Amino acid sequence: MSEKIAIVLFNLGGPDQTASIKPFLKNFFMDKNIIAAPWPVRFLISRLIAWRRGSGEALDAYSKLGGKSPLLENTELQRTALERSLGQNYDGEIKCFISMRYWHPMADQVAKQVADYAPDKIICLPLYPQFSTTTTRSSFQSWDQVCDKIGLDVPTLKICCYPWTDGFVQASADLINHAAHSWPADKPMRLLFSAHGLPKKVINDGDPYQWQCEQSAAKIAAATGIENLDWQICYQSRVGPLKWIGPSTEEALDQAAEDGVGVMVYPHAFVSEHVETLVEIEDEYREYAHEKGVPHFVRIPTVMTHPKFIVGLKQLILQNLDKSGTMSSIGVPLCPENFENCCQRKAS
Repeated sequence: MSEKIAIVLFNLGGPDQTASIKPFLKNFFMDKNIIAAPWPVRFLISRLIAWRRGSGEALDAYSKLGGKSPLLENTELQRTALERSLGQNYDGEIKCFISMRYWHPMADQVAKQVADYAPDKIICLPLYPQFSTTTTRSSFQSWDQVCDKIGLDVPTLKICCYPWTDGFVQASADLINHAAHSWPADKPMRLLFSAHGLPKKVINDGDPYQWQCEQSAAKIAAATGIENLDWQICYQSRVGPLKWIGPSTEEALDQAAEDGVGVMVYPHAFVSEHVETLVEIEDEYREYAHEKGVPHFVRIPTVMTHPKFIVGLKQLILQNLDKSGTMSSIGVPLCPENFENCCQRKAS
């Protein structure tokens, strides 16, 4: 007899109107996984950052998108595509839900919807291919707290990461090849894999995110089949005074200008279009590249609802319906042992 399955897709979330920008930022910077400081310090810092960014650069960025983030709408497209694809191969009842971390719909609302659905099993699937304590672990912790609070006690599988699943890698390679096909023949090309950055302290504390991003980039680059592909990984979206992992995307663009090569920028740690792809890369980095003299600039879109990506997620779910607990896409820890904050080695 087929089980009744609830799939919970986790994503960051984003403001749904201009008035939501500051509350969204407050929620984000109050997360102990983002700022590892005592509660009173986080409270003050989150309010200060929300006031500054919510009245400045964040407000400007979201204004270019109509005053709100398109992330929920884009995640809804992915939810619909995945649910439809799953329905073609699963005999029982299956439904996908969206749980955002820092703006609505958040875990407290979604967990109640899942409880009302009364599933036999829950599968938690972050829309973050690469695991980080700042994204996936934070989402899992929030979800667990709410489920404990409302008494939602159902067998649950948490898929913590899938940085090199075939569907994600092949969809990414398709998008890169499509962009490369239109590249001017007289201009040298470099592919930049631009991932969201993190403070070095987070990585030094055992977070495997940077390693997983590097692994993803290498496998996607190989999957393109482009001979002698010139590529590198870089990191965007730095905030605050701490030293961040690098090179930064700005530094990568500086180097491209110095080398006289054009760039294709692919945000391989994002699977949905939002402010960091549509504004930071498309507008800000494009303008920066032009000012530095980079001869050509192309932003490659995220995988979104690319059929290979959606099928890859479907296969990941269907192949693990009998599992529970926390696991990577390959079932066992895929991170080297020195990453102490690997989700499978340390309780979420």
